[in-house]
Amino acid sequence: MAKSLWSKWKRKMRAEKRKKNAPRELNRLKSILRVDGDALMKDVEEIATVVVAKPRQEKMQCEEGRCDGADEEKDDMKMETEIKRNRKTLLDQHGQYPVWMNQRQRKRLKAKREKKRGKSRAKAAKGLAW
Repeated sequence: MAKSLWSKWKRKMRAEKRKKNAPRELNRLKSILRVDGDALMKDVEEIATVVVAKPRQEKMQCEEGRCDGADEEKDDMKMETEIKRNRKTLLDQHGQYPVWMNQRQRKRLKAKREKKRGKSRAKAAKGLAW
C-alpha cells in the first residue's frame, strides 16, 4: 500500500521540507536549551542529529585551536563529488540522465541522439550471404 504517485510525491516533498527546516529546528532547540541552562549539548546530540554549517564548523575548530592543521587534512581528505554533465545531451560521465528527468524526456533525447548519429554514419550495403 502507499505506492501511488501521489503518496510518493507527498513523501518526497515531506523529506525535502524536513531537510529545509532542520537548521531552523535545531536553532530553536538550542535557544530553548540555552534558556534552560542545565542541559548539555551532548545530551542534545543524543536526541537530535546536530549538523553544523561549514562556515560555523570552521569557526568552531579555530576557537578550539585546530584551525592551522585542519586545512592540510581537508585537502588530503577532499573527494571529487562534482558531476561532469554534458550540457547538450544532459548525460553525466557515466551515461546517466539527471534524477529529475522523466522517462519520456530521456526517450526523446535518446531518439534525437540516435537520429543524429545515424546520419553521420552511412550504413554498409547488405550483400548476399552465399
